[in-house]
Amino acid sequence: MGPAVRYVRGTMTRKRSDPKRVLPRFRRVRVLVVGDLILDQFIWGRVERISPEAPVPVVQVVDESFRLGGAANVVHNVCALGGRAAACGVIGGDAAGRRLLRLLAEIGAGVAGVLSGRGSATTLKTRIVAHQQQVVRLDRDPTPRKSVRLRERVRHYLARHASEFDVVVVSDYGKGVVGREVLEELAAARQRNGFHLVIDPKRGNFPYYRGASLVTPNRAEAAQAAGIDIQDERTLRQAGALLLDHWGTEAVLITRSEHGMTLFKRDGAVIHFPTVARHVFDVTGAGDTVVATCALALGAGATFEEAAVLANHAAGIVVGEVGTATISMATLRGDLRRAG
Repeated sequence: MGPAVRYVRGTMTRKRSDPKRVLPRFRRVRVLVVGDLILDQFIWGRVERISPEAPVPVVQVVDESFRLGGAANVVHNVCALGGRAAACGVIGGDAAGRRLLRLLAEIGAGVAGVLSGRGSATTLKTRIVAHQQQVVRLDRDPTPRKSVRLRERVRHYLARHASEFDVVVVSDYGKGVVGREVLEELAAARQRNGFHLVIDPKRGNFPYYRGASLVTPNRAEAAQAAGIDIQDERTLRQAGALLLDHWGTEAVLITRSEHGMTLFKRDGAVIHFPTVARHVFDVTGAGDTVVATCALALGAGATFEEAAVLANHAAGIVVGEVGTATISMATLRGDLRRAG
């Protein structure tokens, strides 16, 4: 017999648990976000014709905006929900890096852990959007050969400062900041200091995620990490159980797009959370919202189930927006209230 499976509608009943109880504590939670800091550029326009040069749309540009992306978007989500966030990562000595640093400062995030890599480029993702749909995305990434040296600088910062936070989030976008050295340092620091460690994983580092409080892969990442093609309830449960053991984590939360989320716990519990999204326009950054909400909830004293409920609601809101988005505490409260 496998573990019992429970299904939880949008929020838990007051008799059993009330996730809203931890929301007032979010403002006291100190979160350090370690990972790949990305600047998101959006070029907004409209399409009225096809190019005579090639079968591609001609986008008439009407606006341009910049937003915090990657690990920086996790920082933004923490701040938007009232938490106290700081960033740890690497930027280049370029215009994109200066803009990213300025955007972080504008939202009140700590930037002492943002290190500038000489000769390195800031990761920049340019999305061209017309009529609320992405037409194309252009990526500019740092040089991989510089990653080892930069990770060592990040590791030194974490060795000195990780213990100052209630929660450390690893936001791994596979751009070179997160690697074995950084992850081993964080696992050891957590053993010494007892902070919560929440990881949003990426394929390249699957062997090194060890000793976290919570790991939050999406379905494709969970399937790759477990080596199991997740097709149904049986294979989902197999993958979840394997990842709990392989990563030595207290819990695994697998996000499953329109199918919601599934939480796997050390005690054998498997809990499904059906999606509460009303409309899905863009899933960009939804994983960032999930990991930020879970981090704040755990830091505020929530159970894993309560953290998953709050993250499920938060993600259901942001996928209704176009581009990287955040939600406010008022918006999250309102959505929870409507769900009963």
